[in-house]
Amino acid sequence: MLALGFGLTAALLWAVHDLLARKLSQGASLLPMIATVLASGAVLLVPAAVMAGGWTAMTFAAYAMAALSGLAFALAIGALYRAFSLAPVRLVSPVIGAYPLVTFAIAVAQGRAVTGGDWAAAAAIVGGIAVVALMADRDGPEGHAGRPGTALAWAALSAVAFAATFALGQAATRVGADLPVILTARLVALAMILTLMLVRGGVTWPARGHWPVLALMGAFDAAALGLVTAAGVLAQAEYASVASSLFGVLTVLLAVWFLDERMRPVQALGIALVFAGVGLLGLQG
Repeated sequence: MLALGFGLTAALLWAVHDLLARKLSQGASLLPMIATVLASGAVLLVPAAVMAGGWTAMTFAAYAMAALSGLAFALAIGALYRAFSLAPVRLVSPVIGAYPLVTFAIAVAQGRAVTGGDWAAAAAIVGGIAVVALMADRDGPEGHAGRPGTALAWAALSAVAFAATFALGQAATRVGADLPVILTARLVALAMILTLMLVRGGVTWPARGHWPVLALMGAFDAAALGLVTAAGVLAQAEYASVASSLFGVLTVLLAVWFLDERMRPVQALGIALVFAGVGLLGLQG
């Protein structure tokens, strides 16, 4: 299924992006990093969006939803970077990667029938997050700046914002065109970050030595978000969002291999529960 393939490819791209973000976010100023990532991705998107066309299909509703998607994405990526600056990947990624649960919660609020599989998926996700968080409280600081509880709060905010980003972006593509929607959302997100920087004292940029890595992160991020957003016009578009959430488990594994982060067996079990729940939730959808 094409939507599932889009989501799995996005998951791999975001896993590498998040590993790099985790490495650079320690002791760095977050807003300049985010602005550079967004700007580099936008630069890559402009020629593709211009050549592909589709701008005549963009309606007021499409622009409005794309803009809201961009605002949500700015919040999502800002919270993600903040969480990574405070805690290890193994704590943060499972929570952020559980954003399909937000879609499930919205469905419940709307009165949709809830199956036993839905409840099993929810229990697995919440239980897995609890296991990872409780065991992380027993770990040493490992050079991280904050307590796990604070990092979890930022991670949860990121998860909710990512869910809104994908829902709004996919809705915009159904009444507009994919690349114009993706570029519009990214430019709005960049404008929001630059405005926040101005309010806080002026626009600054990271050290030049970080620019190549941040540009690579921007390319990965733009491609991943573009894949999930473009899936909005495909059959079973929700599969792309659900599959992309697996970036968390990939990020954790990459962090163990490349950043030498520790993982206890019980934490590995918690992570497995989270992503088993996410997978089951996708099947229920």
